[in-house]
Amino acid sequence: MAQTEQEILEGLANIVNEETGLDVADVQMEKSFTDDLDIDSLSMMTIVVNAEEAFGVRIPDDEVKNLATVGDAVRFILNAQD
Repeated sequence: MAQTEQEILEGLANIVNEETGLDVADVQMEKSFTDDLDIDSLSMMTIVVNAEEAFGVRIPDDEVKNLATVGDAVRFILNAQD
């Protein structure tokens, strides 16, 4: 069943929290993964893999560079759901 934008945001926040220890409240739509949340490329790849598993979507490697903000990732997942 497809999830809402809010459900995806909450799930993604939990994934980021597990990988980085960041507070889930800090993971907001407008936040940049690198500039605001200070997530490095290795952690980002782990987050992507965990998000793929959690949401049942495929995020191609060449798409990851386009996911600059949390909102970008949420929208990508939202659109990639069946």
